[in-house]
Amino acid sequence: MSLRQRDLDAIIALVAEVAAAEIMPRFRHLLPEDIRVKSSALDLVTDADTSAEIAICAGLRRLFPGCALVGEEAAAADPSVMAVLADADLAFTIDPVDGTANFAAGVPLFATMIGAVSKGEVIAAIIYDPVTGESLGALRGQGAWSRAADGRQASLRVAPTRPVAQMTGAAGWRYFAPERRAHVLAGFPALAQVWDFRCAAHAYRMVAMGGCDFVLFNRLLPWDHAPGWLLHREAGGYSARLDGSAYHPTLTGGGLICAPDRQGWEALHAVLIGES
Repeated sequence: MSLRQRDLDAIIALVAEVAAAEIMPRFRHLLPEDIRVKSSALDLVTDADTSAEIAICAGLRRLFPGCALVGEEAAAADPSVMAVLADADLAFTIDPVDGTANFAAGVPLFATMIGAVSKGEVIAAIIYDPVTGESLGALRGQGAWSRAADGRQASLRVAPTRPVAQMTGAAGWRYFAPERRAHVLAGFPALAQVWDFRCAAHAYRMVAMGGCDFVLFNRLLPWDHAPGWLLHREAGGYSARLDGSAYHPTLTGGGLICAPDRQGWEALHAVLIGES
């Protein structure tokens, strides 16, 4: 199974329409009852998440009859839906509002993420920013690009390799086990700068566009990482899980470092992970 550029354009048009109808009208207009806790106080869901996911799924079914769908909120209710990613001819991962904590707090740093998976392989990716109207896209083996709201388009390219002491990046450390988290945090002073956007979509956007050198994550839920991983790869980057194995959308743990190249990955791994 493969997708074409026109397929990505159709998905972007769908996501933009849903964002305008379901996401942006709720931004900074949520009532307390519109925000709910899922697994913990750090894991929120809003009416925008649920309504947008329903609308996006309906649109994907129209565009790609018979496709399998793995939405974040559907999987929260029934984790078994993720099993289709291993064998489906065409499945989509859907994160309707990545960065829900930012969205709920009125911070304009969130996005919609869509990944296309065929027989367990990520074949296409989209990240759409409802605030700016910018979209990022990638097709496996065909590169990655950004498109501004006015239609201007540019190819994506990761940053050049540089010494670890000059590297900057985003690190999501809160899902590491305590001992590993302490080791990761202790390595931050060896780097030039580290931050956490609370939004994987914008972290992947920045690293794929060469605006920073790396991203680091531990929990690997497919709707959070399949699209960004492909964008980074198609922009020329190198990535691997913390044990050195390849990323796969069916894996939900094991961590991930995305770097400009293998040399940079190994240098970051030595500083942040080591043998702990």
